[in-house]
Amino acid sequence: MEIKHASANDIAGILQIYAPFIRDTAVSFEYEVPSHAEMERRVATVQGSHAWFVASLGGQVAGYAYASPHRAREAYQWACEVSVYIHPDHHRKGLAQALYTALFNALLRMGFRQALAGIALPNAGSVGLHAAMGFETVAVYPAIGFKFGQWWDTCWMRLPLGESSAPPQALRRPSELGGEEWKAAFDAGLEMLARKG
Repeated sequence: MEIKHASANDIAGILQIYAPFIRDTAVSFEYEVPSHAEMERRVATVQGSHAWFVASLGGQVAGYAYASPHRAREAYQWACEVSVYIHPDHHRKGLAQALYTALFNALLRMGFRQALAGIALPNAGSVGLHAAMGFETVAVYPAIGFKFGQWWDTCWMRLPLGESSAPPQALRRPSELGGEEWKAAFDAGLEMLARKG
């Protein structure tokens, strides 16, 4: 197993994992599966300001996790939204926790203070995963999304990243982190995976 930055070579694998969540579930509130070019654009945009990691096994994408801006206004810049998706063949192997561990280590090094996860309900598995990672529920938005002919609630969960009471430092962009810092984040994820195994 390898945890690394997502690359153009991973887009097809990312879409293979993500597309069923759009077509068959309310896990994603998107209606249409993004094109290959659109997903490649999204990954590149996220990697310019946050991070997008994939876990690969035998050269195939087994799962991915990423962070993106929470809101556009400047005062929100130290908060980010996070998501993790795992291929069905690799559920319940600790891969989501490993990817999140790597991602949160990277976000902490960049200076982010809050990670937020929005979860369409009901989804006991995702709520349980996030609770196990230290997230707490801060809000439930009733009937906020309409898909498949019905309204869906979303649960919002929050994970503090580092010390949240002190004034923030300027965020470091991914390009400002050194190779050893990225390696430390990836290694933290792999260590988590080894402990789960």
